[in-house]
Amino acid sequence: MPPLRPALLLRRLPRAQSVRAPFRAARVYAPFTTAARYRAPSLLPDTPDPAPREAESHDEGHVTQRTELSMEDYHRRADELMETLYTRLEKRQEESGDVDAEYHDGVMNIDTPKIGTFVINKQPPSRQIWLSSPISGPKRFDFVLVGESMHQKEGGGSGDWVYLRDGTSLSKLLKKEIGVDIEAEEMV
Repeated sequence: MPPLRPALLLRRLPRAQSVRAPFRAARVYAPFTTAARYRAPSLLPDTPDPAPREAESHDEGHVTQRTELSMEDYHRRADELMETLYTRLEKRQEESGDVDAEYHDGVMNIDTPKIGTFVINKQPPSRQIWLSSPISGPKRFDFVLVGESMHQKEGGGSGDWVYLRDGTSLSKLLKKEIGVDIEAEEMV
C-alpha cells in the first residue's frame, strides 16, 4: 500500500470528525460512562464536609443537623465512645479471638480476618469521628442529640454519632458490620 499524502489525510480528517461528533455527544449521556467519570469526594482533613444529597428521601426521624459541641465536650464524648468500643473489642478478642484491636493516639485499628481492617479515628478540628470500613467505605460521624426539644425535660435527650448523609448510627453500623454492640445511651 503506497504511503498516504498529507493532502489526502486532510480531506479525510473533517469527514471523520463530523462522523465522530454525534457519537461523542451520545456517549456523554450514556449512564455507564457518567458513572465511570464520577469522583467521590475525598475524606482528607483539609477537604470540607460533603453536602447531603438532595434527592435522598428521609424518614421522619432522620437527623440532618449535628449538635454543636465544645472542644472539651467533644473529647469527652469521643473518648468515651472509643474506650467503650475498645473494651468491648478486647472482651470479644478474649472470648473468640476473631478480632484484633489496637488503640492509641485517637486511632483504633480493628482487624477482622474474614472481613478486613476497620479504622476509627477522632477528628477534633471538625469534631467528628471517622470510620473507614471495608464493607461500607469511609464515613464521617457527627454527634447528634436526639429528643431534646422544648417539649421534653432538659437533659432527657439521647446522643449518638450519626452519619448525616443517610442517618446511619455509628453504634448500629458497628453492630451490623463487626458484631460489637454499643448502645447510644452508654455514650451520653
